[in-house]
Amino acid sequence: MMNKFYCFVITFLFGCFAFSQNTLLDEITSESDYKNTFEMPAFKAMKVVNNQSTKLAAKGDLYLYVGHRFGAIKGGIGSLFGLDYANTKIEMLYGLLNEVQVGFSRESFKKTYNIHVKYAIKKQTSTFPVSIVGYNSINLDTSLDENIYPNLNFNERYVYISQLLISRRFSDNFSLQLSPSVVKHNFLTTQSKTDYNYILNTGSRLKISKRSSFNIDYSHHLNRLSSSTEKNVLSLGIDMETGGHVFQLLFSNTQASDEAGVLTMAEGDWLKGDVFFGFNILRVF
Repeated sequence: MMNKFYCFVITFLFGCFAFSQNTLLDEITSESDYKNTFEMPAFKAMKVVNNQSTKLAAKGDLYLYVGHRFGAIKGGIGSLFGLDYANTKIEMLYGLLNEVQVGFSRESFKKTYNIHVKYAIKKQTSTFPVSIVGYNSINLDTSLDENIYPNLNFNERYVYISQLLISRRFSDNFSLQLSPSVVKHNFLTTQSKTDYNYILNTGSRLKISKRSSFNIDYSHHLNRLSSSTEKNVLSLGIDMETGGHVFQLLFSNTQASDEAGVLTMAEGDWLKGDVFFGFNILRVF
């Protein structure tokens, strides 16, 4: 187990320094300036819907990300269709170097703190078909109660995530992404959970107007235990670009917005109407 833990630490540290020599495309740069060199980013925001996209912050850019998820819609008028119950995530993202983004967040779901590094490996060009980005994060779950788990070790609060994000912008109107992911839980609360979780994410963006698009992402858990009550996550969203920020409206069968919660803790079921409404706001400074 310790060898596996060291592997994750090494992977995370490597991510802090691994980046390509290309210059990240600035969000406010016009398409015509780059059409003869690099393709424009496949996605406008740092997330497709709930899952990470290959978009990064440019060097020196500071972003504020606010994610809000309400309760289940099936609660009806009694909970005002979920508006009485909310989960909020606030995150700061910064372009530390060319092609390297770092971030820090706190989410009310499980009182989770997160630090991450996101880095470009390769960009899509006329001679290379895809963009490849790495994402590594460490989460701290502060909701675990030592009164309930008296033998809890502090290291058991950590969750580690490693993702390889691969996207292609097929045209001005359509982009597609594939993202193999590994989520490592140090603490297992039930026998229906596994420490290493292997997940394959897919996502796409379809432009529907000059400043809006329809986005979808889906996460398929490859080694979930048969006794688990958790579900694969399907999220639908609308991106609206307005000046210096991107506004995303979404519906999903998970109330979490942090990667660990989205990928391994979703219990909602679309077929039973167990769906959550929410939104993301991304603002650049």
